[in-house]
Amino acid sequence: MREKIFFNENANLFEIHSHTPSLQDVSEPKLYREIFNYESVPKILFNFRNVPMSCPKELWITDTTFRDGQQSQSPFSVKQIVHLYQLLARLGGPKGIIRQSEFFIYSQKDREAVRKCQELGLPFPEITSWIRANENDFKLVKEMGVKETGILVSCSDYHIFKKMNLNRRQAMDKYLGIVKKALDAGILPRCHFEDITRADYYGFVVPFAAALKELSEESGIPIKIRCCDTLGYGVSFPGTALPRSVQGIIYGLHHYADFPSELLEWHGHNDFYKVVSNATTAWLYGASAVNCSLLGIGERTGNCPLEAMVIEYCSLRGTMDGMDLTAITDIAEYFEHEMDYIIPPRTPFVGRNFNTTRAGIHADGMLKNQEIYNIFDTEKILKRPPLVAVDSHSGTAGIAYWINAYFELKEDDRIDKKDALVLSMKEAIDKEYETGRTTSIGDEELLNLIHEIDSKRYKRLMLGITK
Repeated sequence: MREKIFFNENANLFEIHSHTPSLQDVSEPKLYREIFNYESVPKILFNFRNVPMSCPKELWITDTTFRDGQQSQSPFSVKQIVHLYQLLARLGGPKGIIRQSEFFIYSQKDREAVRKCQELGLPFPEITSWIRANENDFKLVKEMGVKETGILVSCSDYHIFKKMNLNRRQAMDKYLGIVKKALDAGILPRCHFEDITRADYYGFVVPFAAALKELSEESGIPIKIRCCDTLGYGVSFPGTALPRSVQGIIYGLHHYADFPSELLEWHGHNDFYKVVSNATTAWLYGASAVNCSLLGIGERTGNCPLEAMVIEYCSLRGTMDGMDLTAITDIAEYFEHEMDYIIPPRTPFVGRNFNTTRAGIHADGMLKNQEIYNIFDTEKILKRPPLVAVDSHSGTAGIAYWINAYFELKEDDRIDKKDALVLSMKEAIDKEYETGRTTSIGDEELLNLIHEIDSKRYKRLMLGITK
């Protein structure tokens, strides 16, 4: 039994843990069939045990847009990668809140993209790579001059037994051998604990992590752990049982395997709509880093959206910490206009309609005060003024709001919903929908309608003359 005594600065008390992190080798895989029987929706089990919240002093975001994200769609061009990398740097700001960005290095195009980004000389995000647990891949890392690389170390019995045809001892020995090769080469290893939310936590995850900690102490080189919720099974509810408990996973690695917060990272997928709350929970319970991709692109349902965690960071810290959040809008526009990527219009922060209202009663509130129906000053923070879509539900308030927004009328010059122009437009729009129209009315149509109703006023509005 190993006893660990340390002073808990958060509680201002000494704390003791007694735990022996020994590998539990088994002849048959532990598949948690009581949770994952495959023929039904996975169950969430509770043991009503809660671990203390312990948010690190420093939080940051890492990016996997060019690795995991790029796997889900047509490959990016070198030009696109370089441009997005620059936008990431601008978004993350001088403090490097977006600390690292992860790249493939297998193809000639991938390596060219890495070199082009390296040549920019930007301090953040640091360029890292990802390799398989294969020592031959280290040659590529060394050739590219990359200091840190991710290494795939699958940790559930689904992967160890069913994919790799190994037992736990063989898998652990293989992984440790590869990590030793990385350390010998002077490369910082980042171990990707694939499928951690279906792994035997005390039988494999903690013993393997403890062995990595010993290697780190012997070599004097930090080893990171990326907790990979590969199928999005993680849950953050209080009292949930392992292996699905996000807070339990982070707490155990921190307290039983002695991994400090700055070496712990969470990587989640969105299969069960929990990707953002799980990433935030990882932060709150002791992981300094959360791994994300732009717009959440990635395998199946995707990764945690990077822009979402930027907003979460601001919410938790009460500051933007030098980040330029207007880059979020530029990133979204680049994806849509330059990469032909379709962003679902209601996607928070980046969708075309995320701050667009259609209901007349909402538009009336927006006309009186934006704060009533807008989440924050989206024009100032994201360079996205709130909008109103004009359709059969907009009413006079919606039409008035559209005119004021489109022509950027200042407060004293804004027109009221009782204005004669607005009333005439409302009458014409109602006739459109009475005759069977079902789509919203576009900007050009509304401009033409103003011209038809009052051509002189149209000219004044177009010239910026309001009186």
